[in-house]
Amino acid sequence: MSLPPLRRLADGTVKQAGPLTGTRVWTVPGRANRPLAAARPVPRDLAPDEGTRLCAFCQDRYLETTPEKARLVGPSFERRDRVPASALHDSVAEFRRFGNLFEIVSAEYWRVNHAFEPAADVVAWADAYLGDPVGRDHIEKLAAIRAASTGASPDLRTAAVDLVGGSHDVIVARRHVRDGAARDDELVSSGELTPDEHAAYMSFTIDSMCEIAAAQPYAAYVSVFQNWLRPAGASFEHLHKQLVAIDEYGPQTERELAMLEIDRRLYQYAVADLSVREGLVVAATDGAVAFAGVGHRYPAFEVYSTASAHHPADHTPEQQRAVSDLVHTLHQATGVLVPTNEEWHYRPAPAAAPMPWRIVLKWRISNPAGFEGDTKVYVNTIDPWTLRQRAVDELTRLRAEGRLADGIRIGDECAPGDARLHYAD
Repeated sequence: MSLPPLRRLADGTVKQAGPLTGTRVWTVPGRANRPLAAARPVPRDLAPDEGTRLCAFCQDRYLETTPEKARLVGPSFERRDRVPASALHDSVAEFRRFGNLFEIVSAEYWRVNHAFEPAADVVAWADAYLGDPVGRDHIEKLAAIRAASTGASPDLRTAAVDLVGGSHDVIVARRHVRDGAARDDELVSSGELTPDEHAAYMSFTIDSMCEIAAAQPYAAYVSVFQNWLRPAGASFEHLHKQLVAIDEYGPQTERELAMLEIDRRLYQYAVADLSVREGLVVAATDGAVAFAGVGHRYPAFEVYSTASAHHPADHTPEQQRAVSDLVHTLHQATGVLVPTNEEWHYRPAPAAAPMPWRIVLKWRISNPAGFEGDTKVYVNTIDPWTLRQRAVDELTRLRAEGRLADGIRIGDECAPGDARLHYAD
């Protein structure tokens, strides 16, 4: 049975059907005023210099992560690759990229299922890393931790190659808490970055996803996501993105590709035009537009690039910045204590159908329970119209304080042309 994507019943209940997913969602009146922030322990005062060593991602604990693949340094975000273990503390990284110690898709997976062998330069890097006494000690400790977790104990050289050559990476920002923070709840989320920092973070992520895809020829897709705070799945309350190579597209991308065979203008008609018609446009830049999403299990914003490019790497720096500024703005409106997931969607390289780059930002403010599991109808406590108004009000306040990036149009300032997607032109 085909359902309209969005309708309000006589009692105020809002029923949604995801235009791309088919997910059914209800919003029941009276549930939208719950607190958004996740419950937290009582804030704790920080000891002097504790803010730089709160978790394994912090700048004083570089040797607790896997060997560093790249870092960005200084206000100009200069890139440095494969910093040796003995030189990790010679500079401070604004952003670091390294392999996830506990991979979702492991190096062993690619080796056994695809007979994958890492490139010669990766093997040479592993050998050089082992040749440094600090590096060798680093690898030995990490290999022991991984072996205790997985039960596998490869020889040290194989362990080193796996640790430097895996296809599941993490990109970590410098600050766990604000510089000079007095308490442990003064966290640095994406919205706490400056617009320039966020743009560098995004650009570094795009470069990294391309490098992972190039290094792993059996990958069909690189999943990019960000979990913020523990209720959203984060192991550490330290800002980071994850990139995971997988050998299939996944069912949602496959579903959308099948829908595109019928209508290549799918996203324009089913998402952008719906959002304009229903008054769900939140904000726009010259190159991106944000909607209050329809048919999500959680309150969600959808940021679409309006460029003709499909893959994030095919966007010009200006087009990437347009998306970055809008995503950053929505993180600012969300606030630092709201658990969120950030998901990237884009056209897989082998696919022929046009597909826009979009980023979905979800507020993880409720837990699906028995009703959702039984019926596959999900209860979302905030309907799209209310979500849009909350965001518009907060963005207006932030702009009055001078905190938004330049060129952000909010709410009714946006014109229908701002929602014109050019991916299928």
